[in-house]
Amino acid sequence: MVKEFDVVVIGSGVSGMGTASSLASAGKNVAIIEESLWGGTCPNRGCDPKKVLVSAVEARVHVNQLQGKGLNSAPKVNWPELMAFKETFTSPVPEQMKSSLESSGVETFTGKATFIDENHLEVNGDELKATHFILAAGARPSILDIEGKEHFLTSDDFLSLPEMPETITLVGGGYIAFEFAAIANAAGSRVHVIQHNDRPLKDFNQELVEQLVKQLEAKGVKFHFNIDISKVEKTSIGYALTDDSDFELNTDLVFCTTGRIPNTDTLKLENAGVEYDKKGIKVNKYLQSSNPAIFAIGDILSKSQPKLTPVCTFEANYVVSYMTGKTTEPIAYPSIPTMVFSGPKMAQIGMMVDETNDDYELSTIDATQWFNYRRTNEPISTIKIVKDKQSGLLVGAACLNNEADELINYFSQLIEQKVSASELASHIFAYPTPASDLPSIYS
Repeated sequence: MVKEFDVVVIGSGVSGMGTASSLASAGKNVAIIEESLWGGTCPNRGCDPKKVLVSAVEARVHVNQLQGKGLNSAPKVNWPELMAFKETFTSPVPEQMKSSLESSGVETFTGKATFIDENHLEVNGDELKATHFILAAGARPSILDIEGKEHFLTSDDFLSLPEMPETITLVGGGYIAFEFAAIANAAGSRVHVIQHNDRPLKDFNQELVEQLVKQLEAKGVKFHFNIDISKVEKTSIGYALTDDSDFELNTDLVFCTTGRIPNTDTLKLENAGVEYDKKGIKVNKYLQSSNPAIFAIGDILSKSQPKLTPVCTFEANYVVSYMTGKTTEPIAYPSIPTMVFSGPKMAQIGMMVDETNDDYELSTIDATQWFNYRRTNEPISTIKIVKDKQSGLLVGAACLNNEADELINYFSQLIEQKVSASELASHIFAYPTPASDLPSIYS
């Protein structure tokens, strides 16, 4: 028996959840399919649990910075207790998310979806037909294809570690590696980060990246650049990592943090006429695939925009508006802030400060001795801004300090709302706060 729907959504992460429930509220007959945990990566094994762990890092960093400034001992991270706290957030998620979908009138299916043809798919023996499909199946951790790759753990495993080992090694120099390095270091582990070249966090301003590396090194994190690991071997005491030269490193656990790959390989997209590449599904400016009845959103997309949770939500909202006739305009992304929740934090938005030319003015501000950073004895606070010379408007910003997550959202508003420096100067902010520094930064 074939079950028919107006829309079938594949994937229950933030983008899939958002489209399914909103379209059901708009009167559509909607089904959603989830292969693993209801709610997807972010609340189960991504942003949310990671940020819970980061909270302990932040607390320890603040106390450490004030050693001899009124505080005398830094707290130790009790990893099992911290993980138990994390579980209070993650454990309820799958049931809550599934129940929320069902209460909104969405029919739920658990299992792996595979397309039969352009308007039929199969999941656990059920055949579903739909007028439209929305592919929101997300992405998963990538694994280096080297000898011993079966010994690699992933970000999913890190966020479920029952104990923090004495030594961990992170292979890869992206934001996940830097965030996990800060967390494990704060929890007392000896941390190694191995990168195949000398350009970690390649999408971020490299001057700030170099400063971040130095800050982590000062805390004991060991970076190994220009090392191309070729083998992981199990030993009697852990794992041995080697390259094709003379590099060798022994570690208790080894994590592959070389990015994520889109979940396109199991859907049998060729049966539905959907084109994709190694970065994900190809879409037009309306987020339609090569089959116009099939939309794609979120981390499964092949796109230049960062694959971040807020971007997934933005795309979900757009598809709902387009499918319900509220807009006929193509999607228009705003400036998107990106963050590394490391120690300290690093963030950027808009015009990349590494890409400026004669049309733009770049300013670098050392704010380490500014009151809002000196009062907590921060070791570094660097802020970069890019202004358009003709209009004088802010078009890009990057920052490295403990308040980067707060500052970057202010910069986002200034850029998107095209606030001039003179208009900003007319505002009165609560003092002393990072916001009260904005007129001095953007002047």
